[in-house]
Amino acid sequence: MTQTITPPTASPTPATPAHRTGLRGLLSRTPGRMRAAGVVAVLAAAAVGVIGLNAGLAQSQALSDADADTTQLVGIQDVRNDLVVADATATNAFLVGGLEPPQQRERYDEAVASAANGLARLAGSNAADAELLGQATAGLTTYTGLVEQARANNRQGFPVGAAYLDQASSVLRTDVLPQLDALVQANTDRVDGSFNSVGSVPWLLALCVVALALLVVVQVWLAKRTHRRLNAGLFWATVLALAATLGGAVVLGSAAQKAGDARNGPYDATVAVSQAYSLANDAKSQESFTLIKRGSGAAYEEEFVLKTDEARELLARDTVDPGLTPLLEDWVTSHQEIRALDDGGDWDSAVALAVSEEPGAPNDVFKTFSTAASSSLEASAAETHDALSGSGGSSVLVGWLMLVAGVLAAALAWRGISTRVEEYR
Repeated sequence: MTQTITPPTASPTPATPAHRTGLRGLLSRTPGRMRAAGVVAVLAAAAVGVIGLNAGLAQSQALSDADADTTQLVGIQDVRNDLVVADATATNAFLVGGLEPPQQRERYDEAVASAANGLARLAGSNAADAELLGQATAGLTTYTGLVEQARANNRQGFPVGAAYLDQASSVLRTDVLPQLDALVQANTDRVDGSFNSVGSVPWLLALCVVALALLVVVQVWLAKRTHRRLNAGLFWATVLALAATLGGAVVLGSAAQKAGDARNGPYDATVAVSQAYSLANDAKSQESFTLIKRGSGAAYEEEFVLKTDEARELLARDTVDPGLTPLLEDWVTSHQEIRALDDGGDWDSAVALAVSEEPGAPNDVFKTFSTAASSSLEASAAETHDALSGSGGSSVLVGWLMLVAGVLAAALAWRGISTRVEEYR
């Protein structure tokens, strides 16, 4: 019986996935590699446009935020200044006894009304600040009520009026000013963050340099593969992308420089003068309380010295109008005249000098400083606003122009590669 032997069957070779074969096949041939290089060039050129647009829009938004937050910050500081002006006026008028001078009462009412209106306006302009501004408004209501009680008792000659005034001032410094100080710090942080963003945006264009490098690499590779030194499409795509990058760097860099100058110039002056003005008015209140306490006001005099020293340091900054410091010094000198009379035992003469509205009297000297500080503050705040609000438009414009340039460069790059592919065939 013959046995049939069946030869062994060879194991089938695993099939290579079709998509892998197609991809390898595509990249194994020069036309396929050219197309892949074309995709890289197109993406690189388009990236220049996209990055430029994002950089322009980001810088414009940062400038807008810096402007808005600076306006909010100045507004909060104005409210704080109004309140310390009101307190300084109330305490000074309290020294007169009986009916306070009409001018001082009018000055107090104007400062309180300005502060109340400012609080309402600021609460509606930035929701992030609304809660603390509401607390400050409630504290202001309590403060004004206590001042009215102090006035009523003072008109009748009751000593308890001084206690009400002291309590009112304490409420202002524990329930109102701390809320405003917290808002000042929060807005200062936001302004600093916006300024930092404005300055960092031009660095986004560093990514465009990478894209330009890819375009150059593609051209070098293509020149070696086709033995031609220049591809017109890729060349002009690179030129267009380079011009867009340089133009964007100049415009965005200029806007960043302008914002930096505003930050280190008028904005710094605005903050410094506002704080110095507030400190001076705080010191003015301490001057009056020193006399109200009649012999037990040494602590208030110490506060006066501390606050005027701080104000002096702020006004010594290079960005601040140098004319403000001599005016502050004139007032401090006039204050020393009051202290000399009081320390010499002539309290009545010290009070008379402290409440006098005559030219050259301490109140008149302080008014001169206040007027100059307010004018300087308004001027630097307006200069800051002009610097920040005028640069955002150019940033947006250059961003869109870079996008258009990137799209055109991408089209030119693809056309240049396509021409070489057709020639290779």
